Amino acid sequence: MRDWSPVMGLPLWVWLFALPTAIGVICLIAGPRMERLLRPLWRVLDGVYLASGVVSAGFMVTILLLIVAQMIARWTGVALPGTTEFAGYAMAATSFFALCHALTRGAHIRVSIILNSTRFLKRWLDVFAVFGAAVIATYFARYAIKANIFSEMLNDRTQGQDQIPEWVVTLFSLPGRAVGEWGQAMSGSSSELVYTPVWIPQLAMSIGTVLLAIALWDTLYRMLVTGVNPIVSEVVE
Repeated sequence: MRDWSPVMGLPLWVWLFALPTAIGVICLIAGPRMERLLRPLWRVLDGVYLASGVVSAGFMVTILLLIVAQMIARWTGVALPGTTEFAGYAMAATSFFALCHALTRGAHIRVSIILNSTRFLKRWLDVFAVFGAAVIATYFARYAIKANIFSEMLNDRTQGQDQIPEWVVTLFSLPGRAVGEWGQAMSGSSSELVYTPVWIPQLAMSIGTVLLAIALWDTLYRMLVTGVNPIVSEVVE
């Protein structure tokens, strides 16, 4: 815990664990009275989860297009370096962006043999399991972001043959700059090809794990407020 730097005067672990847990306690005490307050937020989050699933599907299509392009390049004798690496990045993005969407659709594997014993045991074991998953996912998200930051600090570059224009790297780095510096940063970048910084494909890991953690805390709050687990497996005929 020594490296959990203070944020707004409080250690980071307070914001990531203590505060979400306190909100869960409030949801447990208030119960259905919180539903009217949280329902608009739930609709927004459901849209975010769906959008994340759409992005995941887009990266899956990207994998297909890269494979087809690589096949055509081999048939025509045209050099198309970096397609294997880019397909790998797209595969990782597909997996991480799909995490929260798959969770809300009941696509993750859940062992429920003990939950089916009694209604009381089902409710509280389910709450405990989701709470534990939310804490683990939050740890995962925190260290995924930390790995992303270290890759950028070390200027870690790909060891493959993939290269991207310099202005693309600058574009991805804009959120870390002041808005007034965006124009100057973009004008100072060129179309020269540079080896892909590792932190760019790692962004999918950071975003995906953050969304998964949010989805798990959201699921916990919905269970405590409504008394029903919103995760329902889709029935396939």
